[in-house]
Amino acid sequence: MTGPPEQDDDGYRPSARRLAHQAYRRRRARRSALVATASTVVTAAALYLLVVNSPGWEVTRKAFFNADYARQALPEVLKGLRLNLELMLGCGALILVFGLLLAVLRTLRGPVFLPVRLLATVYVDFFLGLPMIICLLVMITGVPALRLSGVTTDPLLLGGAALVLTYSAYVSEVFRSGIESVHPSQRAAARSLGLTNAQAMRYVVLPQAVRRVVPPLINNLVSLQKDTGLVSIGGAIDAVYAAKIIAARSFNFTPYLVAGLVFIALTIPLTRVADWLTTRMNRRQLQGGAV
Repeated sequence: MTGPPEQDDDGYRPSARRLAHQAYRRRRARRSALVATASTVVTAAALYLLVVNSPGWEVTRKAFFNADYARQALPEVLKGLRLNLELMLGCGALILVFGLLLAVLRTLRGPVFLPVRLLATVYVDFFLGLPMIICLLVMITGVPALRLSGVTTDPLLLGGAALVLTYSAYVSEVFRSGIESVHPSQRAAARSLGLTNAQAMRYVVLPQAVRRVVPPLINNLVSLQKDTGLVSIGGAIDAVYAAKIIAARSFNFTPYLVAGLVFIALTIPLTRVADWLTTRMNRRQLQGGAV
């Protein structure tokens, strides 16, 4: 025999219709979870059977999925990964600073700042259009050819400089969109309180702009983490180049797969953090809270 609806400490007693609706939603949630699980299992099984029954599967399995070469490559790939992480952290810090500077320069007001705005705009347009691989090749091979006194020829430093030059353009656009998303009334209110334009930008506009663009900044960091592998074209032994050495020695491509999986393992947590921040900010905006 079903008893009366439970009563909360504050005296609230849900109605029978509300309890029935909650039970219905729980049943729908369980049904949706079962359907999603079943469809995922069926799709995965179908893809597995399609791959393993393909005519070239045996050759592909030996060339890309060799456990012995994977165990041999993993320590070397992880050793080279340290270089990728150092590049990501070092270049990432420089990119954030330089990208923010470019964004601020492009948003300066007044005719006296026109040359600065033009230079920043030309820089951003140039490196937004220049492919990353070309920038790396020019820096790694072109700068040493100039034989400039006091300029490094280290491919690692030159590759890092190419990453900074290119990604600063992308990040500056992210920062600029955040700055322009702040309502002009915020700046006007700050000016009415006696703040200068520089103080209004520093204490009012930038804090709001940076909070709003954190998710896309993390996405840029994810892309940077992957593109650090491109410095291997200059001979720097990172995770990609370490895999290339083993693959060239063994004539087996499994080390490349190992390097790819290692990069994926690093990328997934950052991507999930970006998704969580985006969802959190959207929820707070819908609730009317501060961004």
